[in-house]
Amino acid sequence: MLKDPFERLGLDREVLTVSQLNGRARVLLEDVFAQVWVEGEISNLSRPASGHMYFTLKDSQAQVRCALFRQNASRVRQALRDGLAVRVRGKVSLFEGRGDYQLILDNVEPAGDGALRLAFEALKEKLGQEGLFAAERKVPLPAHPRRIGIISSPTGAVIRDIISVFRRRAPQVELTLVPTAVQGREATVQIVRALRLADAQGFDALILARGGGSLEDLWCFNEEAVARAIDACVTPIVSAVGHETDVSIADFVADMRAPTPSAAAELLAPHAGDLRQRLEALRRRLLHCTRQRLQHEALRLEGLTRRLRHPGERLLQQSQRVDDLEQRLARAIDRKLCAAHEHLARLDTRLAAQHPGRQLKLLRQRLDHLSSCLPKAMRETLRERRQRLQGMAQTLNIVSPLATLGRGYAILLDEQGRAVRSAGQTHIGQRLSARLAEGELEVRVEDNHLAPVTLSLLD
Repeated sequence: MLKDPFERLGLDREVLTVSQLNGRARVLLEDVFAQVWVEGEISNLSRPASGHMYFTLKDSQAQVRCALFRQNASRVRQALRDGLAVRVRGKVSLFEGRGDYQLILDNVEPAGDGALRLAFEALKEKLGQEGLFAAERKVPLPAHPRRIGIISSPTGAVIRDIISVFRRRAPQVELTLVPTAVQGREATVQIVRALRLADAQGFDALILARGGGSLEDLWCFNEEAVARAIDACVTPIVSAVGHETDVSIADFVADMRAPTPSAAAELLAPHAGDLRQRLEALRRRLLHCTRQRLQHEALRLEGLTRRLRHPGERLLQQSQRVDDLEQRLARAIDRKLCAAHEHLARLDTRLAAQHPGRQLKLLRQRLDHLSSCLPKAMRETLRERRQRLQGMAQTLNIVSPLATLGRGYAILLDEQGRAVRSAGQTHIGQRLSARLAEGELEVRVEDNHLAPVTLSLLD
């Protein structure tokens, strides 16, 4: 009989702060409702960036806030959404900051009719999107297997049926049973462990087998852990779970699906006559692999032994490292100070170089130099320009019409001052100006010899 949880509270007039009240209420709720199952419908689902999930679980008359933290949310197989009917497990608690009553969840399952089928379809869609069912990931079955591992229950008709088929078709094949539970809560963990163990044994193929049953009975073969363990196996796997009408996630991930365990045995049972000559080669190969594995593990063990150190040695090493870091720190500080002093000296030198007196002295020297160079430069410029002017005057004199006039020639100009170049530009009686080397003459055209002319004797 559960004791009254309120007995732990004082009955005297004790005054609590709000924080104390909420803290005591939280402890009380978590103590009384340490783990409960609650069924309802999801609403107001939120997924913040932290990876946690928050939603309201409600029925027709009430509701309660729920928190599903990231480490537990990653284990939920189905996609949660508003309106989904679920069955949750967790503890009743109180968010002290706001005084909110809530459920802290560690598991979420679909509720109602078809819950397992819903989880099956959700996992199938998830693994399919990851490519676990892709044909290129399938490994072909060996044509002539020599050693086959059977992952199944050691009791029941399944193992007997498989042995009967191999005894009849291929008695030379070595069969090894890797026992595991195939139903119940422990079945998933045992099947995963059996798959890993069998995959490491060097079998040519593996048969994962179980007889028929309900969806609940076969559910361990629909677990994500089993599917990923099958996908991780290097050894080809034939899935023979249930009857021909039964379909499991393991069937989709395996390299081959057989409708029954007996059919799986027939897929892998070769003819005996073709394999006898290969047994000795396989024995030598197995012996060689075993020796290599032992040598490898021996070397690994030796390496681990050498790496194993007494804690005192580690402490001494850490102490020595602290001393070394202390010395390095002191050297670094010294280097930093030296660098700072050198930098300060460089700045002082630069400051002295930029002193105004030094700049004025340099500018004064430059001014004196320029003052001494200016007269010389002016004389040189005048001389160059005088020579250039003389050359241009000589050139102008050569091409000037005045020079031509100086040799006895004249230039005739009409009334507009235009030069007369041909007789056709004149007419009888026209007055022209003749420009000579010195002075000008006014002349009249008596005859341009272009047409007969009769001169007046009175003119």
